[in-house]
Amino acid sequence: MKTETAVRDGILFVRLTGDLIGSPDTQQLLQSVDQHLGDELRHCTVDLSGIRYINSTGIGVLVSLLTKFRSRGGEMVLINPADHPRKMLALTKLNAIFSIADDEQSAAQQLKVVS
Repeated sequence: MKTETAVRDGILFVRLTGDLIGSPDTQQLLQSVDQHLGDELRHCTVDLSGIRYINSTGIGVLVSLLTKFRSRGGEMVLINPADHPRKMLALTKLNAIFSIADDEQSAAQQLKVVS
């Protein structure tokens, strides 16, 4: 899995590509986000449009990230989950827990409303 991060307007944007299935990729993702949390960030987007496959470990990482941001008084929005991640979110009923946006602009707008 490949992870790209950028901070714009006080929001951490994370783009993932490949398979979200476990270590060491998930550990690198969590460490990358943790490094940015020191920047006083409270909001995050995670672009899942490039994720082909996600398993229970990957779902657990997304829940962990959501918990990190909500415990800081912030929020996380998933962007355009590909077919398999979308099905897994529905199967686990986590689509009711996560906010989902079609694109970065919509996600940023949702987060600005939360602020």
